[in-house]
Amino acid sequence: MSEAAEKLKFRVGGMDCAACATKIENAVGRLPGVAEVGVSLPNGTMTVTRSGDIARGAIERQVKALGYQIAPARSAAAAAEQHDHAGHDHGHDHDHGHDHSGHDHAGHGEIIDGPWWKTRKALLTFISGGALLVAYIAGQLFPSIGHWAFLVAMVVGLIPVTRRAIVAGMTGTPFSIETLMTIAAIGAVFIGATEEAATVVLLFLIGELLEGVAAGRARASIRGLADLVPKLALVEADGRTTEVPAAQLAVGTVILVRPGDRIAADGVIVDGISAINEAPVTGESVPRTKGPDDEVFAGTINTDAVLRVRVTAAAADNTIARVVRLVEEAQESKAPTERFIDKFSKYYTPGVLVVGALVAILPPLLAGQPWDEWIYKGLAILLIGCPCALVISTPAAIAAGLSAGARRGLLLKGGAVLEQLRRIDTVALDKTGTLTEGKPQVTDVVGIGRPEGQVLALAAALETGSSHPLAVAVLARAAADKAFVPPAAGAKAVPGKGVTGRVGGEELFLASPKAAEERVPFDPALRQRIDGLNDAGKTVSVLLVGAEVAGLLAIRDEPRADAATGVDRLDDEGVRAVMLTGDNERTARAIGADLGIEVRAGLLPEDKQRIVRELQQQGRVVAKVGDGINDAPALAAADIGIAMGGGTDVALETADAAILHGRVADIANMIGLSKATMGNIAQNITVALGLKAVFLVTTIIGATGLWPAILADTGATVLVTLNAMRLLGWKGK
Repeated sequence: MSEAAEKLKFRVGGMDCAACATKIENAVGRLPGVAEVGVSLPNGTMTVTRSGDIARGAIERQVKALGYQIAPARSAAAAAEQHDHAGHDHGHDHDHGHDHSGHDHAGHGEIIDGPWWKTRKALLTFISGGALLVAYIAGQLFPSIGHWAFLVAMVVGLIPVTRRAIVAGMTGTPFSIETLMTIAAIGAVFIGATEEAATVVLLFLIGELLEGVAAGRARASIRGLADLVPKLALVEADGRTTEVPAAQLAVGTVILVRPGDRIAADGVIVDGISAINEAPVTGESVPRTKGPDDEVFAGTINTDAVLRVRVTAAAADNTIARVVRLVEEAQESKAPTERFIDKFSKYYTPGVLVVGALVAILPPLLAGQPWDEWIYKGLAILLIGCPCALVISTPAAIAAGLSAGARRGLLLKGGAVLEQLRRIDTVALDKTGTLTEGKPQVTDVVGIGRPEGQVLALAAALETGSSHPLAVAVLARAAADKAFVPPAAGAKAVPGKGVTGRVGGEELFLASPKAAEERVPFDPALRQRIDGLNDAGKTVSVLLVGAEVAGLLAIRDEPRADAATGVDRLDDEGVRAVMLTGDNERTARAIGADLGIEVRAGLLPEDKQRIVRELQQQGRVVAKVGDGINDAPALAAADIGIAMGGGTDVALETADAAILHGRVADIANMIGLSKATMGNIAQNITVALGLKAVFLVTTIIGATGLWPAILADTGATVLVTLNAMRLLGWKGK
C-alpha cells in the first residue's frame, strides 16, 4: 500500500478545546481499518493512518455525529493538490473524499473557515438565546406557565448538547463536558431550578462560542505564516511579462520581482542587485544585499531594484511551505506535559463526578441538611470541574511557542523538543559553517616593497576564473576593495604548490610559503610574520614577482558576525559552550580564543559523538549544533540536535530543531523560547486550577451557584487561550 493511500488528511471545523480533539480521536480511532488518528487543534486538521479499507464516508459520519464539520484537506499549492489526488486515488475511503468534494466541498470550506457568526454553534446559541428571551417574557405575562416556558427554552439548547454527549459516550469518551452539562441541567430541573438550568445552558453555548472564537484567532495567527507567499508571480517569456499563480511556478522558470514585491518562490538571482528584507522568514531586521547566484526565499521582500529570479523549488517545497509543514507536524506531536495532563484529565473528570455526587448526598444523609440545597451545590461542582481550561493549557501554549519560533526562523520538531530545550546546560558547536561563515575570507594583505592594493590586484589577476575557495576569497576581497584587476597571461595551477602566470611582462607565482621558499629564500623577519599569521589560524599565500617576495595574503574562515555575542548569551543563560571541530588545532584554538570558548579539535565524526556521550555521562544535558551532515552521529546522540544554516533537507531531517538564519545568538533564543513557553504553561495551569479551587470553596459555602460555575469554566478557558496567544508576539533578543 502506498504512503499516500495510508494517510488521509481532513480539515475539521468547530473544535474549540483539546477535549474536542480527544473526542474525535477516540471516535474515529474505533472505526474498522483505522490504525491511528492524530488531531491537531491549533491547525484544525485530522490525519488518519489506516491499516485496511475504511467504509465509504464512515470517517465523515463519525465526526459529524459528534457535532463537528469535516472536509478533505486541501493543499496550499495546486501542484501539491494534484499530486495528493493522484496518490489518494489508491484509497477506497478517499475516493469518497473526492466524490464528496465534488458536490459539497465548497460548503464545508465555508463552514470551516467562515466567520464565527455563520457557524452552527453560533446559530444554536442565537436560537437558544431567543428561546430564553421568549420564555422570560412569557413568564412575566403568564406566571403559571413560566416553569414550562423555561423548560422548553432549556430543551432547545440542551438537545444538541445531550446528543453529542451520547455519541461521545458511545465512541469512547463517556466523561465529556457535554455529559457534565447534561447531568447538571437535568438535575436542576428536578430540583425546580428550571429558569437557572435554561440560563446555564445558554451560558454554556456562549462559552463554547467564545472558546471557538479564541481558538480560531490562535489558528489564524499560526496560519499567517503561509500567507507570506504572494498568490501571483510575474513570469518573463518571449519578451513579455505575464501574471501566473505562484502555486503553478515550475522549477527553472524565471520570474520578475519589482521593488516592493514579495518574492513568490525560492530561487537564485540571475540578474540584478538589491537589498532583500528577510524579516518575514528569518526575523533578520537588517535587509541583506544580494546579487547574481545568491539564494532568495519565498515570502521575502525585494526593496531596491528589479530582480530576475530562477525558481529552484515548487510551491509545495519552498522554504515557507516546509516551515509550515514542520510546524504542523510538530503541533500534532504531544509534549510530555501535554500527555501527562491528558492522562490526568481521564481520572480528573470521573473524580469530579464522584465529588459532585458526594457533596449532593452526604450532607443530607449524615447531617440532615436540605436535599435541594446540596443537590444544587453538587450540580454546580460538576460545572466547575469541567477540565476544558486545564486540558487546553498546554497544547495552546506549545502551538503558539512553535509558531513564534518558526516566524523567527527557529524550527522545532514538536512540543517535546520545545519542552526539553530549557533543560540544556551544555552546547557543543561545530566550527565551520556554525561558529564561522563557512567561507574563507582574505583577512590580511601585506605589501613587501609594493602597495597592498597592487599585491591584491596581481593575486586576483592570477586567480581570475578559478573556483577554488581560496581563489574565490581573493576575488571577493578585490571586488570589495574595488581593486583594478589587470589581465593575466598563461595563468595555470601548479598542483600542491600554487598558481603561476604573467602580468604586464612580469612572472608571478602565488604559492604556499613552503613552495615559495623553494624559489626565493626568506629572511627571519618574513618568516616570523608568516608564523604570526599561522598562529592566528590563518592560511598564508606568498606572492612572488620574478625572484622577489612582493607580498602576503592571509585567509581565514572568519567567525560569524554574532558568534561572540551568541556565545556570551549562552554564558548569561548559564550554559557551557564547547567547540567540536575536525579542523586543525592551531586554527581552532585561534577562533576559540577570539570567541572565548573551550576547544576540542582534529575530531572525526565518531569522536564528536563520543565526546557528546561523555558529557552526558557527566550528567550534562547536551545540545549539539552543526550543519546536519558530517555532524549527523553527534546530532543523533545529543539530547537535542540543532541544525544550523539555510534549512537544507539533510539538516532538517537529521536534527530535532533548525536555525534557518544561521545566527549563533538564536541558540540562546531557542532556550529562551522554551523557558517562556513552559512559564506560560505554568501560568495557564495555575489559572485553570486556581479558578476551580476558588469556585469550589465558594459553591460549598453557598456564595456562588450554577451561573458563576459555568462562567468560571468558560472564563478560565478563554483566559488560558488568550494567555497562550501572547507567545505569538515573542521576539527573542
